[in-house]
Amino acid sequence: MGLVGVTLCAALAVVVVLGITFAVALRVGRQAVIDVTWGLGFVAIALTAFVVTGGQADPLRRWLALLLTAAWGLRLATHIRLRSRGKGEDPRYEAMLARASGNPKAYALLHIYLPQGVIMWFVSLPVQVAMLVGGGLPWVMWLGVAVWAVGFVFESVGDLQLTRFRDDPSNKGKVLDTGLWRYTRHPNYFGDACVWTGLFLVAASAWPGVLTILSPAVMVWNLYGGTGKKLLEKDIGDRRPEYADYVRRTSGFFPLPPKRTR
Repeated sequence: MGLVGVTLCAALAVVVVLGITFAVALRVGRQAVIDVTWGLGFVAIALTAFVVTGGQADPLRRWLALLLTAAWGLRLATHIRLRSRGKGEDPRYEAMLARASGNPKAYALLHIYLPQGVIMWFVSLPVQVAMLVGGGLPWVMWLGVAVWAVGFVFESVGDLQLTRFRDDPSNKGKVLDTGLWRYTRHPNYFGDACVWTGLFLVAASAWPGVLTILSPAVMVWNLYGGTGKKLLEKDIGDRRPEYADYVRRTSGFFPLPPKRTR
């Protein structure tokens, strides 16, 4: 199967996953279930592309693309599921649906599911292409695995440290500034960016994988200036004035030694 066929199959996988998610969301009355599906959708895309391409390309690159995507997606889905257990609707979706004009279900499909589905499909293009290419530069592929590993550690450890911090009642109202959070205000977002940069390098190690450069760029932009860091910090800053001091001394994205403040 060629690239067009693979991308169409990947798009179909996105539609199926988000369709099931929407049905579940209507049943439980919470659109926030799509946050759990975010990671699972990438796993479904990688598995679909792996299956439909058969053995027509480099087996090692194919398995790496599948396993690295699955490890990231399953961990993220599990983490978000545990974090949201027992909670109500996400305030972001409540605010969006409050602005809905007309049918709220149609509004949710158009403004929540459609954008996330398009981004999911576009960001995963390196994984789709990696299932088709052969040869290339092995050292670039292994560099991609190393960058992915750095990102996976940052994201996993950062999420674990934040969970433990929030679970301790004595930390209520405080700002986490230890561990990885001492060096970057968003170790999980930085890790996510590294994961998708690494997967891009796995694909870019052989032509035409390098042409998917815009996919990780979109993910990094979204994490840094879109709905990730920028939106989250605005919300925290509005609710917790002490966060401003943490912002002054801690890198916003890339891990750096903390600044000295008076």
